[in-house]
Amino acid sequence: MSHVYEERATMIAAGELQSFVPFGREHCKNHPNAVNLQLRQLQPASELWSSDGASGLVGSLQEVTLQEREKERWQLRKGTAPDEVEYEEELYVAGNMVIWSRGSKNQASYVYKAFTVDSPVQQALWCNFTVPQSKKDVKDVVEQTVCIVQSTCVNVHSMSGKDFMSPLPFQVRTLDPYVFGGNLPAEEPLPTLFSMLHPLDEIAPVVCKSTGLFESRLQYASDSALRVVFTCYEPSIIMTYDTQQCTHTVWTLRKATPEEQTTVLKCPDQAGPVHTPNAAPSLLSTYLRNVTRLDSPASPLHCHVLHNQSRIPASPGLHSRAHSPSISNMAALSRAHSPGIAAPSFSGAQRFNMSCHTLSPRGHSTLASPNSTLNDTALLQEMEPILPDLCIEQLWTETSAISREKGCQASKVFITSDLCENRYLCFLVESHQQLRCVKFLESNETSQLIFASVTVITAKDAAPLEDIHTMLVLEANGSLVLYTGVTRVSKVFIPGLLSPTFSVQNHQPQLSTPLENISTPARATVQHMSRLEEVGMPSPVLEVRSSTQHHESSWLEDTPFQQAAPHIHTFRDPVSNRVTLELSSGSMLRITIPEVATSELVKRCLQAIRLILPKDTAMKVLVKWYNSYNAPGGPSMHLEWNLFVTCLMTMMGYNTERLTWTRNLHFEVPLSPVIAPKKARPADTGSDEDWGYLRCSDYHWQVSMQPAFAVQGLEPVWPPGGVDNHQSALGLESSAMLFPHIPVLFYVLHLLYEDLKLDELQRSGARALVGLLQQLAKDLQLEDFIDLYWRDYPSFIKTFKEACVIDQAQMELMTWPVFLDGEAPCVFSWLSRCLRGQDVTPFPCLPGICERTKLLVLSYALYVVGDEDAISTNMLKYLSRLSAGGLEANERLLLDFLSRFTLKDLESVPFGVALPIRDAIYQCREHPCSDWSEEVCALIGRQDLTKQAHKVTLANRKSPPVTSEADEEEDGMTDLHPEVTGLIWSQDLRVQEVRRLLQSSRPIRVNVPHLPEVSDHEYIEEKENKLLQLCQRTMALPVGRGLFTLFSYHPVPTEPLPVPKLNLTGRAPPRNTMVDLNSGNIDVPPNMTCWPSFHNGVAAGLKIAPASQVESAWIAYNKPKSADLANEYAGFLMALGLNGHLTKLATLNIHDYLTKGHEMTSIGLLLGVSAAKLGTMDMSITRLLSIHIPALLPPTSTELDVPHSVQVAAVVGIGLVYQGTGHRHNAEVLLAEIGRPPGPEMEYCTDRESYSLAAGLALGMVCLGHGSNLIGMTDLNVPEQLYQYMVGGHRRMHAGINREKHKSPSYQIKEGDTINVDVTCPGATLALAMIYLKTNNRSVADWLKAPDTMFLLDFIKPEFLLLRTLARCLIMWDEIFPNADWVTSNVPQIIQENIGNQEQTSISEDLNMETLVQAHDYIIAGGCLAVGFRFAGSANSDAFDCLYKFARNFMQCLTTSTATVTGQYNLQTCLSMVLLAVSMVMAGSGNLKVLQLCRFFHKRTFGEMNYGFHMAHHMALGLLFLGGGRYTLSTSNSAIAALLCSLYPHFPAHSTDNRYHLQALRHLAVLAAEPRLLVPVDVDSLKPCYALLDVTYRETQWYEETTVELMAPTMLPELHLLKRIKVKGPRYWELNIDISKGTQHLESILSKDGVLYVKLRAGQLPYKDDPQGWKSLLAPNLNNRSAEVHTFKPEAISTFTSDAALVSFAEYFCRASENMKHKQETVALLSAILYECVTQEYPEMLPTHISIDQAVRTLERGDLCETFSLWQMKLVLELCESRVLQQQLRDTRRQGRGLLLSSEFLPVMKSSADRALDHWLCAYLRRQSMNNDTDVSMLACFLVYHSIPSLKNMVASDLEGTITLKQKLTTGLLRKRGSSC
Repeated sequence: MSHVYEERATMIAAGELQSFVPFGREHCKNHPNAVNLQLRQLQPASELWSSDGASGLVGSLQEVTLQEREKERWQLRKGTAPDEVEYEEELYVAGNMVIWSRGSKNQASYVYKAFTVDSPVQQALWCNFTVPQSKKDVKDVVEQTVCIVQSTCVNVHSMSGKDFMSPLPFQVRTLDPYVFGGNLPAEEPLPTLFSMLHPLDEIAPVVCKSTGLFESRLQYASDSALRVVFTCYEPSIIMTYDTQQCTHTVWTLRKATPEEQTTVLKCPDQAGPVHTPNAAPSLLSTYLRNVTRLDSPASPLHCHVLHNQSRIPASPGLHSRAHSPSISNMAALSRAHSPGIAAPSFSGAQRFNMSCHTLSPRGHSTLASPNSTLNDTALLQEMEPILPDLCIEQLWTETSAISREKGCQASKVFITSDLCENRYLCFLVESHQQLRCVKFLESNETSQLIFASVTVITAKDAAPLEDIHTMLVLEANGSLVLYTGVTRVSKVFIPGLLSPTFSVQNHQPQLSTPLENISTPARATVQHMSRLEEVGMPSPVLEVRSSTQHHESSWLEDTPFQQAAPHIHTFRDPVSNRVTLELSSGSMLRITIPEVATSELVKRCLQAIRLILPKDTAMKVLVKWYNSYNAPGGPSMHLEWNLFVTCLMTMMGYNTERLTWTRNLHFEVPLSPVIAPKKARPADTGSDEDWGYLRCSDYHWQVSMQPAFAVQGLEPVWPPGGVDNHQSALGLESSAMLFPHIPVLFYVLHLLYEDLKLDELQRSGARALVGLLQQLAKDLQLEDFIDLYWRDYPSFIKTFKEACVIDQAQMELMTWPVFLDGEAPCVFSWLSRCLRGQDVTPFPCLPGICERTKLLVLSYALYVVGDEDAISTNMLKYLSRLSAGGLEANERLLLDFLSRFTLKDLESVPFGVALPIRDAIYQCREHPCSDWSEEVCALIGRQDLTKQAHKVTLANRKSPPVTSEADEEEDGMTDLHPEVTGLIWSQDLRVQEVRRLLQSSRPIRVNVPHLPEVSDHEYIEEKENKLLQLCQRTMALPVGRGLFTLFSYHPVPTEPLPVPKLNLTGRAPPRNTMVDLNSGNIDVPPNMTCWPSFHNGVAAGLKIAPASQVESAWIAYNKPKSADLANEYAGFLMALGLNGHLTKLATLNIHDYLTKGHEMTSIGLLLGVSAAKLGTMDMSITRLLSIHIPALLPPTSTELDVPHSVQVAAVVGIGLVYQGTGHRHNAEVLLAEIGRPPGPEMEYCTDRESYSLAAGLALGMVCLGHGSNLIGMTDLNVPEQLYQYMVGGHRRMHAGINREKHKSPSYQIKEGDTINVDVTCPGATLALAMIYLKTNNRSVADWLKAPDTMFLLDFIKPEFLLLRTLARCLIMWDEIFPNADWVTSNVPQIIQENIGNQEQTSISEDLNMETLVQAHDYIIAGGCLAVGFRFAGSANSDAFDCLYKFARNFMQCLTTSTATVTGQYNLQTCLSMVLLAVSMVMAGSGNLKVLQLCRFFHKRTFGEMNYGFHMAHHMALGLLFLGGGRYTLSTSNSAIAALLCSLYPHFPAHSTDNRYHLQALRHLAVLAAEPRLLVPVDVDSLKPCYALLDVTYRETQWYEETTVELMAPTMLPELHLLKRIKVKGPRYWELNIDISKGTQHLESILSKDGVLYVKLRAGQLPYKDDPQGWKSLLAPNLNNRSAEVHTFKPEAISTFTSDAALVSFAEYFCRASENMKHKQETVALLSAILYECVTQEYPEMLPTHISIDQAVRTLERGDLCETFSLWQMKLVLELCESRVLQQQLRDTRRQGRGLLLSSEFLPVMKSSADRALDHWLCAYLRRQSMNNDTDVSMLACFLVYHSIPSLKNMVASDLEGTITLKQKLTTGLLRKRGSSC
């Protein structure tokens, strides 16, 4: 090789040179400057500032001179797109514009966002704010924003589209940029550093914790001499410069602790800040930089390093209300104007001294001043201080040794790291031309930073290159030098820019450092690579402690030559490894500094070297490699490895010229940049050398080994290795840098080689590495390793002949690691030993480099061995979390596997190694847990479970509207899910029928026959009377419709809720004439539609699903304009409370609605907010309700005029808010209110029943289910008092607060001192029922028994018997049985005896028959209602049959004579209650028989059918189809209380009737509804489908644990009754939901529309398409498993799978083509494999099958050059025979499934392999010598396949006498090989 110009030794070339123009500059030219947005002129700036406005960051507000204002600025940063594409982002500022653009290597720049503001932009920066989330486990949201700083405000624009404008509490003055702060008096030390954590937060002062000589001090950062020069997010630090001390200080920035906040806020003794009239505008400069809300104490900053750190100081004046910047009257300042003044601790005495070295403070404070007035200080004392958010704590300060003089502020600060990951904080002091680098490291215990030594590098400018861990330095003489940390790497050569090195001699800078020695000419005679030895070695810069002053001349180093050509002036905008050079000519160049390595293999080798060598040696190696790789015109990619090997071996001391194989490694090393172009042109004619070269090439060896050559009888050519034989033997240079480290490096590279073997895609890398390893192993005489490499690559290794002699003395110079003594680690044999169940030694592994080895070894240790301490190098931290839990082996494997592995990675693992993992995955896929995380489900290929983890509801998908004439008008029922209802009720149109019955928006058909004798006027009246009758029904419909459409709609926030009309007009056939009630012909009750429209509003509001997005604004937005819709809106508010959205309504709006005094609105609102706050004891709601209940107000309070029905609503509201709490005071008040006497006012006398009932219900709810355990209420005698209210008697004197109220002498009604039972009985009865609910308290239940003497029966209203029976049964909950006998057993003896035989015997005259019959019917109805409550929502068939029978009985009674005895009204009441009971049992099931009953009553509009009965019947219909079949009723205590309120058995007689029960309470039934419909959704089509479920019930006292089979979609039983739910095969993948661990998972599924994702198995059809399972492709194939079946047609595969790869495979490989060898056989095999994989659902095994087949075929042909595939084959066979698999096959869960490989396939392949090897062995033993390469390869295969140890090990075991015949035979073979080699 010729001599090379020495400059190349330390010169690298920069790439991708291009001129740089900021993109924004071009874009700005298109901006219409004339249009200036005058937004801010609308209001004066001072009024824009409010106390909560704020600007988001800590950092500097910069002043700009007028000339500069026109200047442009920009900054660049690295951005990453979601698909990992890197690009550069530019933020460009000019005038009023900010332009944010993006661009990357392969995409032109484009504008991402452009902003124009109305005053010149002073600064624009990127900033990330963190918004903390309220929930603990939710991660904080990071808002990425751009902040634009103007003189009066900061605009913050976030990526998510939010815009904030934060006014600044000060003005920015236009000052000379070098004078800071004007004349600032020392008496006023206000804070100067502020922070803002979010644009909506206040600006808060920053606390500073400085460490003095004797103690640390804590105070506000209030030093006016402080400049922030640098902020950084990771690590969280800021750097400041003190203009008076002239030192730089580094502080850590963190959240202020509460202690620190209190410390600085403690008021000092003296008065507040003193202000003299001559005080200039004070300094409150906020340093605007990026700061965020972060919860981690270590790092409150979330900002990117800003590179334009040149500080332009700011001096904003304080902003007074008078809009004048000068502050004369301090009293005008409020906290809103200046957070600085507001905190009282900024007193003059606490002057903040930034320097830690000077002990004398610079300023002296005057404590008082004659001018200060008491008024000022008093005002300031009262102000509330602002709490500081952040604290800066001093970490490091420059020592005074480094020269300290004015103007040495850092102009550029950045953090850089070197190639060995040391980190440095570098700051450039331009005035001294110094780059000072401070090394810092993180300490282990605390996350504290420790700052170490300072190193000074002479530099005019510098820029960090993050991606390649280097920095670029511009030296004083103008040359570019690359440093990594403080180690010099090389000069950078820029093509086209003449380097100053070639220019006229520069003045040397005075600061003498050892750096200059490098450029002395080296011994230019050194050959090839070794010339890099001494010269190229980096030398760390010495730490400079001298403070030599620079002369002025060093500024003016320009030489005449440099003025001629442009030279580099400064750097700017470094991003990853690109940087912009600003030239003296003003133009800019963007250059790229090349990377350390591009090839993956070289990168990993370098990583390993860096890991194992001492840091300084590693640094030298890396630098040396960097220089040789990146020399100008360096090697191309594929030659990189060759260069690396040569470079590494040279550093180890090899002479690569003399080793044959390295000599032939080609890489183009061009000459120096100057000489490179002059290389000789290659000669056109060839020469003999070329031919010789070709014959020695690697490729030639491979070809010559093929059988084709052997056939032709060409004798193999051996490489011309003997050329140098006559010379001395090859040796090593022991002085080489890496010579002592050769063994360590060899071992590390060997481990890397083992890791590469585990990656199919890196096979070529392993092969490249094996050459180097083979050479080192030979020279180090490591037999084990040589044997290992030979077994891996028999034919390739055979070509290596040479070895370098290392004599004993040299060997002793090397450091031999302990781990080289053992046997050579081979990962395949390690895994093989695991499978065979032998003991394994820990496998060595490099952290961070051999990740794959670690992962797979660990997986085997877990799954195969079942042991967790598998890996020697510090595996504890990976294994500790796995060893803790008692997970199953394959689950444990998954957990670890998941953390860094995906299915895609598994594809690159060799098939034998991957098989156990695939098997584990397959087992998990078959039997997953429903609560595994999303990632695990994705890994095991269960998309159904992955999807389940995403919270998806059905409701987001709008159903296509069902178009029919009926739907022209909105009927309020269009939002049900037709897909789901179509599956539940697929046979008929019952849902359409329900819609027809419940629609109220179309005119009613009024069909009255026109008789001849009726006059026209009378006929019209008749029609209108008929219409009035029909309207009673129409007005009752909304209550049922609200239940039917419950929670089915997700409103659009921009549209009002559609409310269907309540249409009370009619159409008369045949001419369809209009019939109207307002014609005046008949009397229509006034206010008839008030309550119906209220119900209509409730029905519309109940459609809104609880999961919807509802805001306060939207609720107010729905408020109707016209007053006649106010009732509807009132109902809408109540519905929002019932579905939980009313909590979002602002308190202001609630107050607003209540003050209007609209009765309906008050009722709806009070009941709504109470229902929304159910059982919370919320104080604010309690206050709201108390105002409306006189009894809860103090006796002396003003009497408020509250409408009676509002009082009723408020009383029930108290019951709801305090439900189940047992609140003593409320219970006492409510108990008294049940018997409230009629007061003097009229309203106390009317509708008393509903008030008493409401108090009883509320009392019952407050003490719900407490029974006799009412804590602290024994003195109230609650049960006795209630009993008295129920049966009557003398009134007791009231104790407590309300006695005044009951002393009033005059009453409208004279009741005397007895209790009016008619008023108090219902409330008291139900209160007892609720208090003792489900307690089975027999003594209380006996109070409620129906009387069994005629005398007592005459005393009690029959309908109270219904209540008593119901109450008694609810108390004796466990004794309710669903049969007729039990129901009739509630009827007393006397009634039973006399009712049955009234025809036969004469009736005694004492008996009143009417009383008996009515009592009988009401008791029976009560019993039925109790069954309804007990079995609500269960669809229990016994309960249904029993109740249906009673319903039919009552219907027959209606038509017979007994109707006259009982009375139509009573019969109808009982029938309505039984109907409600049936529909409660069948709630949500849509039972057809019940629907027929409801339809029958819907048609009856005559006789006794009033508004109330219609309401009952349509409520029954609504309950039957509750929520469109998605909801049903619960039997929890709370649900029963709600149902008691809503199904109270006295229904209103007409639409304005609220006497006995407030109509609004009918809607509380919604509180008892719960979603229990499970809807399977096919995960591929996302459509609901049928699926078979096994539902297992827990064992109870009534039945054993039972499993029932249900076809979903189905309504589940109550969850507490269940044990588990399982999706059954064979159509769908199985899925278990175990409820015994907890119902949360199932509840979350049900609450999200019950969507349960299921996945169809391959070849199966859904039940809808194939109900019997006869059409499935697998069905006919079970009969004949013959060969014809397997070769299924490629077309058929598309029905099994949509996987494109499999379909293509079928098309191209399973069809016989023309030129296919062994056509039939191959097609049959491939088809069989494909069929097996697809039908058994492991398509991922297809490549494995084919690889095994290929491996065996290659072995049969005898042309394996490497033994990888055989290793894999061996691992597969070993897995099949392994103990682990045998155990698993016995496991019942596997259902007889074998391994993933088909049962016939593997034995066939095994026997083929055995046969091939035996065949070779016999032939070989007959021959005498190894005559060709095939024998070498086959021998290696034989040894691998039979796991035969190496010769050395075998001889050792021979001595122990443990050797087998096979091994003896092999010993002979090996010896034979040795002799022939």
